[in-house]
Amino acid sequence: MDIKKIIREILEVVLPALLLFLVLRAFVVEARYVPSPSMRPTIIEWDRFLVEKVSYRFRQPQRGDIIVFHPTEKAKLLANEEQIHRDQRPIVLNDFIKRIIGLPGETVEITEGKVLINGAPLTEEYISPERRPIYEYGPVTIGEGEYLVLGDNRNQSWDSHYWGFVPRKKIVGRAFWRFWPFNRVGKIR
Repeated sequence: MDIKKIIREILEVVLPALLLFLVLRAFVVEARYVPSPSMRPTIIEWDRFLVEKVSYRFRQPQRGDIIVFHPTEKAKLLANEEQIHRDQRPIVLNDFIKRIIGLPGETVEITEGKVLINGAPLTEEYISPERRPIYEYGPVTIGEGEYLVLGDNRNQSWDSHYWGFVPRKKIVGRAFWRFWPFNRVGKIR
């Protein structure tokens, strides 16, 4: 086998494929998974899904969108305070996945198992009665360019009701398609 042919093949096929993959992952779509029960039953632990990164370049995030985002500074601080309290090393938080509930400028309150947006109850078909929040929260008004996010498994989710709002700049993209396991393949709602 000619070494020049091998190098040429790598330069013509492998390198462009690798570059295309890296560009797509950085700017268009990437695969993720969830290691916790915070989004049950919508997304179950170890489900694999795709996150698209394009639509928020053309529109604002909307209520009900399931987003992946970088942890806020307050979330990092609280996580590390908890680790120190347990006499453990500080941790590095991975990106989170939650559902957008409150939009910029809205007032949100959680009371008697219901989410109220500007005083009106929010209809949430994705929350079963046993997953309704058993805690009280707010009322709080969301700042400009920020979002209140909650897990669908409200009582087992470390989310905005603990560490505050998610700035728009922290949002990576929107989860839209589950590809694993095969018996749950489809659009994420």
